[in-house]
Amino acid sequence: MNRLNAWSTKHGVCQPVDRFATDIPHRMKKERTIVTFCPEKFQTFDASKRLLIAISGIPGSGKTTVAASVVHGLNRRQYLNRHGLFPNVADADAGRPDPGYPNVALVVPLDGYHFTRQQLSEMPNAEEAIFRRGAAFTFDSRSYLELVTKLHRPIEPESRTIYAPSFDHAVKDPVANDIAIPPTARIIVLEGLYTALDADGWREAAQLMDELWFIQVPIDVATDRVAKRNFAAGISPTLEASLSRTKESDMRNGREILAHRLPVQEVIQSVEDDRWKSEEIKSNVGDESVDAMLRPAWRTERMDSVAEMAFSGVGL
Repeated sequence: MNRLNAWSTKHGVCQPVDRFATDIPHRMKKERTIVTFCPEKFQTFDASKRLLIAISGIPGSGKTTVAASVVHGLNRRQYLNRHGLFPNVADADAGRPDPGYPNVALVVPLDGYHFTRQQLSEMPNAEEAIFRRGAAFTFDSRSYLELVTKLHRPIEPESRTIYAPSFDHAVKDPVANDIAIPPTARIIVLEGLYTALDADGWREAAQLMDELWFIQVPIDVATDRVAKRNFAAGISPTLEASLSRTKESDMRNGREILAHRLPVQEVIQSVEDDRWKSEEIKSNVGDESVDAMLRPAWRTERMDSVAEMAFSGVGL
């Protein structure tokens, strides 16, 4: 099997992963290849069980892009494998999926579990909660645990679609029941800052996971990435101001994540790669019709930056 030496993400390259996952045209390498490992482990489950994977990391580590890439690769592999079994499906184009064939993998971002601005304003420490929106205590860990508990239950013939919240940047608050998780979604990747945090709610949810992965990156590298991202987005007036706020907010959360991280099965090293372009992934993952079917996986948006949350109207 062909492998690359590292997994490129918007923030750099995450090592190591298997090329068959995404066909990303950069370096990827791994002792235990992730996206070949996922189907292998999934195939050991009976038809009633989902494979639950949680990906965590500090702000700027690249976890959102890794999660989207894994899910994209798994769904693409599923479509191509099905065509190998049923070559007369659709047309002669081996890369063209059946529009009626559901995705096997799905991403659920943690963003939807932010407390609303109204809820933050009603906290005893409301001023701090609003300023630090994005810290662990500003998330609804209990509701997140309820979702994971539902996903962990066996799938029965009468099982219905499970719904998770999303985050709406326009209203600057979560949207309830916005992400549909049908019974046909059998590999669920949950990604966010606190999915491997050793704290109430998060800990219990992590114990229900089949896999915990952590994207590791030095604090100074992550600080530089987040500060540049926020400055480029116009969130801070100068790079110096962006660096200052990133250190005060994002990396305060990052240090807490590192200090209270649960043991994980995979630690993926994130390294720099200036050649990254988001369009490059989209245009090189393979057949265009497959990518068109799977493109929603790339819409996962990153809200782990407190500065970005503030720019979205937090506390207004």
